[in-house]
Amino acid sequence: MECKLAYVNCRSQAAFTLVELMVALGLGLIVMAAIGLLAYFSSRSFATMTNYTEMSQRTQLALDKMSREIRQARQLTSYSTNSVTLLDINGSPLEFTYNPARKELVRVSGGVATTYLTGCDSLHFWVYQHTAKSNSFDCYPPAYVTNGRVIQVTWTCSRLVRGSKANTENVQSSKIALRNF
Repeated sequence: MECKLAYVNCRSQAAFTLVELMVALGLGLIVMAAIGLLAYFSSRSFATMTNYTEMSQRTQLALDKMSREIRQARQLTSYSTNSVTLLDINGSPLEFTYNPARKELVRVSGGVATTYLTGCDSLHFWVYQHTAKSNSFDCYPPAYVTNGRVIQVTWTCSRLVRGSKANTENVQSSKIALRNF
């Protein structure tokens, strides 16, 4: 709308009032905050799921490698809750040891140490005879170390996601029978 008379007081044609500007800024900030929070929590969930998947793959790989070597071992020579020593297929000592201070499972064979698992919060070994208890899948504990034919290993792993321990625990448990005794 144009003003034709010079002495008539005309309003500006295209402008926001201060109240309209404040309302628009407030709504814009609320929308931006919602988008920011959604992006933050989505990225955290994505990082957690990626971390959990990677950890699950690594623990499964460690269990597969360890199971293969224990199955091929000839004899159990000693064990504790965090260590198992066997004679491998060649008659050489093979040891799996959990170090709680470093949170890792290490395989030692021929003087060479190989780390199988890291970020391990707890790990326990149990040894059993191959004789099964009636009406169950459990086995009897061995009377002598050399009678141990089944080794059960259970571990729990977790990792930090963005500096805090998130719900990324992974539990593995397996009973492994020696086959070459």
